[in-house]
Amino acid sequence: MATDTELSEFLKSVEKRAFKRTVYAVRDDDAALDIVQDAMIRLAEKYGDRPAAELPLVFQRILSNATMDHFRRQRVRNAVIQNLSDFEGDSDDGSDFDLLESLETADGMLGAESAAESVSRAQILQMIETEVSALPGRQREAFLLRYWEELDVAETASVMGCSEGSVKTHCSRAVHALAKALRAKGIAP
Repeated sequence: MATDTELSEFLKSVEKRAFKRTVYAVRDDDAALDIVQDAMIRLAEKYGDRPAAELPLVFQRILSNATMDHFRRQRVRNAVIQNLSDFEGDSDDGSDFDLLESLETADGMLGAESAAESVSRAQILQMIETEVSALPGRQREAFLLRYWEELDVAETASVMGCSEGSVKTHCSRAVHALAKALRAKGIAP
């Protein structure tokens, strides 16, 4: 069973990522804050007695459900779902573009990056955030859970309430759509 301290520490550790993920989904800071707070309250009230190791998956599931409930209440669910067949990779050499591999971290480069490089990196990250927020809901959710929250395929499928194959499909389409959009803006791997 998770102690109050463990629950509190867990909630502190996920609050910013959960908020950002929810903002991507609902595109409204106030609504996202409400959804995240409601998900945290539900976790504490209904699942606070679970072992600490189970909290991340339970919370992600609660957050996903709360986000979907928001869309149902706003009656915009159909506006989020788009024709997924439009998103295909257009790489001629058959290799897949991996967005995460294209970004190098600044580790070991502290003080070595110029102001221009720093501004350029910030602009590129802003473009990536914009493109991620433009993805269809299920693709965005799968992409963020797999690559942002670092859940494996089985955990992501459990949180999303779908099969592992669907998670792989959504992630693949999201990566291809991001690659296509970023290439169009001059960002290449």
